[in-house]
Amino acid sequence: MPEGPEIRRAADQVEKALLKGRVMDVFFAFEQLKGYESLLSGVEVKRVDTKGKAMLIRFDNGYTIYSHNQLYGKWVIRNAYNYPKTNRQLRLALHNEKKSALLYSASDIEVLRDEEVPLHPFIAKVGPDLLSEEVSAEQLKERFESKEFCRKKWTSLLLDQSFIVGIGNYLRSEILFLAGIHPDLRPMDCTDQQLDKAAEATITLVERSYRHNGITNDIDLAMKLKEKGQTRSKYRHWVFNREGEPCRNDGTEIQKIKAGSRRLYFCPTCQSKI
Repeated sequence: MPEGPEIRRAADQVEKALLKGRVMDVFFAFEQLKGYESLLSGVEVKRVDTKGKAMLIRFDNGYTIYSHNQLYGKWVIRNAYNYPKTNRQLRLALHNEKKSALLYSASDIEVLRDEEVPLHPFIAKVGPDLLSEEVSAEQLKERFESKEFCRKKWTSLLLDQSFIVGIGNYLRSEILFLAGIHPDLRPMDCTDQQLDKAAEATITLVERSYRHNGITNDIDLAMKLKEKGQTRSKYRHWVFNREGEPCRNDGTEIQKIKAGSRRLYFCPTCQSKI
């Protein structure tokens, strides 16, 4: 399932394609959106924002296309009107003279006035997006310590989109590992140093995953492992999807547990409860 960094990279591709000229042609698959095709044709895209897994395509006439990829949505960028061969259903198409931005399989698409965007049910309830908003480590630490969040287990807190939007399963394991926090703990159980590390790790790993196509491991180490012939799945992460393999720090066997019905990986020594 794509997480915030994957959606932000898709948004970058959509923005790069659509900022080259006016959108000349718009297609919506859903009947209730057909009336917006003429309204958005011939206007310019100002920018493409994200809010976690939601994408916001901003037009210069005061309208925004909201889309959420959910489980199966996929953006494809092609030369104008050059459709790929696929069994996926086309839900949205935006064409200019050179490029087409095509959204397949997603079912959550809306057109909103700009002033309506902050009131959208998803946008209104989610927390900050670390890739689209300026959020400091100090501000994150304050959220960890707040009454609203400090009593929640880290394993559920990091997947709570009202806490930080865009963090999913692989980032959850990686953040807890880099912060040295056992998955059974809550922010209120942690030391001040652990909370500092958690804030830094959250920002660092979200940004690293975005910049390096999903890699959360130390980049120098990942590249060395790649040069030695290891596959991407072997060098990509610190602990995620590495059950039974040695910890990259101390060699302890990585363990897998279920947390909130989803798999979580951790090192029992680097992430001791004590």
